Amino acid sequence: MSGRLYGVGVGPGDPELVTVKAARLIAAADVIAYHSARHGRSIARQIAAPHLRGDQIEEALVYPVTTEATDHPGGYQGAIDEFYAEAAERLAAHLDAGRDVVVLAEGDPLFYGSYMHMHKRLAHRYPTEVVPGVTSISGASAALGQPLVERDEVLTVLPGTLSRTELARRLADTDSAAVLKLGRTFPAVLDAVGDAGRTGFYVEKATMPDQRTARLDDVDPGSVPYFAVALLPGALAASLPAPEPADLDEPVHRRGEVVVVGTGPAGRDWLTPQVAAALAAADDLVGYGPYLARVPPNPRQNRHPSDNRVEAERAAHALDLAASGRSVAVVSGGDPGVFAMAAALLEVASEEKYVDVPVRVLPAVTASSAVAAAVGAPLGHDHAVISLSDRLKPWEVVAERLAAAARADLAIAIYNPRSAARPWQLGAARDLLLEHRDPDTPVVLGRDVGGAGERIVVTTLAELDPDQVDMRTLVIVGSSTTRVVRRNGRDVVFTPRQYGRVDS
Repeated sequence: MSGRLYGVGVGPGDPELVTVKAARLIAAADVIAYHSARHGRSIARQIAAPHLRGDQIEEALVYPVTTEATDHPGGYQGAIDEFYAEAAERLAAHLDAGRDVVVLAEGDPLFYGSYMHMHKRLAHRYPTEVVPGVTSISGASAALGQPLVERDEVLTVLPGTLSRTELARRLADTDSAAVLKLGRTFPAVLDAVGDAGRTGFYVEKATMPDQRTARLDDVDPGSVPYFAVALLPGALAASLPAPEPADLDEPVHRRGEVVVVGTGPAGRDWLTPQVAAALAAADDLVGYGPYLARVPPNPRQNRHPSDNRVEAERAAHALDLAASGRSVAVVSGGDPGVFAMAAALLEVASEEKYVDVPVRVLPAVTASSAVAAAVGAPLGHDHAVISLSDRLKPWEVVAERLAAAARADLAIAIYNPRSAARPWQLGAARDLLLEHRDPDTPVVLGRDVGGAGERIVVTTLAELDPDQVDMRTLVIVGSSTTRVVRRNGRDVVFTPRQYGRVDS
């Protein structure tokens, strides 16, 4: 038996305006889906947050474009149509597995909402229920204390995306009007209101904590967000025609790709919205087992864990999946381009058989940045990043590079400092650096930064104890100008931007 699809309106912003029925369905759902722009933040999810259980599957449906240009062969509309088709199939996978899916919608689901595109593609295939919500127009009217219509007046709702001429014509012909979709359209809307000889009111983020109201003429056009409404009391006009329905039976032709992502140094708080969106959209997750474990499970997705020492095989597997039309996320810890999977994957992807497989690399927070921030700014000036691992390069090269960085008076971030198989190398590196650095040079040991076992130690090069270090520790060795100061009961380490500066 398939799951049930719910299009649930969560109202204009105030969580207390979510209906009792909507709250009940949100709390009970197996899967919570919501649309967002590429920044990854969803107002609908924010509104619904008090009603989420915390253990539900979340499907973030992130638009590939909003208003910007695209290189999609079908242009902007082609990119959007493909996105809606792929998003619908992601939800269909859950419905086919018997999971109930709630698609959150700001305001009302079928009133200029993204949910309607899921409804067109799925409602004929699965049991479906739409739960209405309070619209932004109702919220704005209430915020102003301004009636929209009275007795025989007719209310017309208009999108601000109409041309100035068309909008002015409709406003001149109407009793009462509400104009939505403002933001970048507001200057043209304001001109159209003037052309029609009208005036009105402005409401921004109705019912939200930062709600703002004003007369239209008093609003700075450069300050208007998308979530704003213009209300004009008075007049009559026709409704906008409904959009043509999409061909629901047209197959979705997908082109696979590989996206190489990093989860940052610890938990969800370190995940960028860009990476979160890529993880949510993927069909397959490929990576070293412990890194994959950082990504919350989604039964729609296939996981392909592997050992840490099979990077080439892992890369080839991901590329083969993408070549078959799958959307693949290759998951690294930290930043994928720093001693991680991006270089390994791109090396394999340079082979002739994979030349047509799209590959993207998304940046993330790397361990050196996280440890440096936790203690201050020891990497605030020129610095080197060096791995002590000799698995892929000989120790002689590691030692030569350490010596070169030390001679150049660079601060040094040391990755992979010590393991059970390499217990001697950090001590050797310390002794080598002492040939070029003062024994009192500040050293920072950062372990599991951002995680439950976070530990920061500030010591000196002479007192560096390798037994305090393991593979989950990053070591930062300062330069000759790196300083340690005591602030609010803790050591703060920084390297001044001006070389040689030692004043307070």
